[in-house]
Amino acid sequence: MPTLSLIDSYAEELTAIRRDIHAHPEIGFEEHRTADLVARMLEGWGITVTRGIGGTGVVGVLDGKGPGRTIGLRADMDALPMDELTNLAYASRTPGVFHGCGHDGHTTMLLGAARYLAETRDFDGRVVFVFQPAEEGLGGARRMIAEGLFDRFPVDEIYGLHNSPFDALGEVRVKPGPAMAGASFFDITVQGKGSHGAAPHMSRDPVTIGASLVGELQTIVSRNVPATHAAVLSVTQFHAGSAYNVIPGTATLAGTVRYFDRADMELIGERMQALCDGYALAHGSEITLDLRNVFDVLENDPAHCEMIKAAASDVVGAEHVADKKEPAMGSEDMADMLALVPGAYFTVGHDGDVPLHNPGYVFDDKLLPIGASIFSRLVEQRGAA
Repeated sequence: MPTLSLIDSYAEELTAIRRDIHAHPEIGFEEHRTADLVARMLEGWGITVTRGIGGTGVVGVLDGKGPGRTIGLRADMDALPMDELTNLAYASRTPGVFHGCGHDGHTTMLLGAARYLAETRDFDGRVVFVFQPAEEGLGGARRMIAEGLFDRFPVDEIYGLHNSPFDALGEVRVKPGPAMAGASFFDITVQGKGSHGAAPHMSRDPVTIGASLVGELQTIVSRNVPATHAAVLSVTQFHAGSAYNVIPGTATLAGTVRYFDRADMELIGERMQALCDGYALAHGSEITLDLRNVFDVLENDPAHCEMIKAAASDVVGAEHVADKKEPAMGSEDMADMLALVPGAYFTVGHDGDVPLHNPGYVFDDKLLPIGASIFSRLVEQRGAA
């Protein structure tokens, strides 16, 4: 079965919606315009809407033609705090904010599925549409859950998707079991003693301390975590100083840890703290570590991976659907939803060769009816009791 013909009939409208969201990006917990657009569209299709779960989150509920399972479908709405360098006619109008991960597309695909299901009602049970804020490291899923998402809107299973510029258009991939890494973010503050750049002996130079610490942090995974375990520690920021001739008093480091084994994460955290304490003692300085978990390991239920493959095969053909062989070191906060409700998270390929989170990334609008059709088929196939 190809993409659903009714969804194909309004593909141009979906493209217009996606490009409008793209031109007006909003970062996590500030998706007021996007959330209002989503809520108004759902209401216009006769879907019961609840706003404000998780700050700017939106939940829509639609009942089918008879009793059955309750299926959750989730999309993220937030953009990234980065500039866009695509020169598209509909490029971001907000400096420093860009849908560089394709969440505008995810939101639009779920809207497309919501419209189709509302117009056809050719399914049993109930569907809960979850439009989540703040996926990009700000804990939007956890906040929605803490504010009663699944207590107020219980679901039997839940599904989500991500676009993939690394696969051909319409290629669907899903990884049973651990599929995406857990993630922690960290900030390290080195409090030394400043001085004139010509008198470094009078300082406790936080730049040299921090630089040495960066190198030492890179030994934690390679010399503590078993080589057969996947883990990454990356220092991604180093900030210090404001003048050529001043040794600053403070330097700050920041970065991320990715892992699949929680025991490895605990070990890495212990070693990071030990290094910070040791460097502080060795250099007569004060070093503080703020290490916080932001994503859990995303684990797909194998049985629900098969449900995705069945629905996707009806849309793009079984020859374009396969298991992913390797998990991804990237992270995704739908992991927190899948830790509470069985389901799965999958990717759909699209044309393009620029990676996600790149200022030149371009989402392929031909993906919109494909993703909307897969979401819709999941509900039609899974809703029956």
